[in-house]
Amino acid sequence: MPRPARPGPDRGRRKKSNPLIAAGIEVVDYKDTATLRRFISERGKIRSRRVTGLTGQQQRQVAQAIKNAREMALLPYPSAGSRAG
Repeated sequence: MPRPARPGPDRGRRKKSNPLIAAGIEVVDYKDTATLRRFISERGKIRSRRVTGLTGQQQRQVAQAIKNAREMALLPYPSAGSRAG
């Protein structure tokens, strides 16, 4: 008697839309802080590719652009939080 197939991890999930393709952006620019803020959490951390829906190449471009924008003081660095000790 064959066992029924288990449902896969992506069963019933819709594929995330790519926000850069939707906005028509081909090259990520560090000066475009409005776009880059969409890929940063409230604490200032870069959101993962799984969350943003970007391709691997786009995620690397966004991460590099965010780091450049931070160096130029256009975007904040991650907050240290409340470290007691």
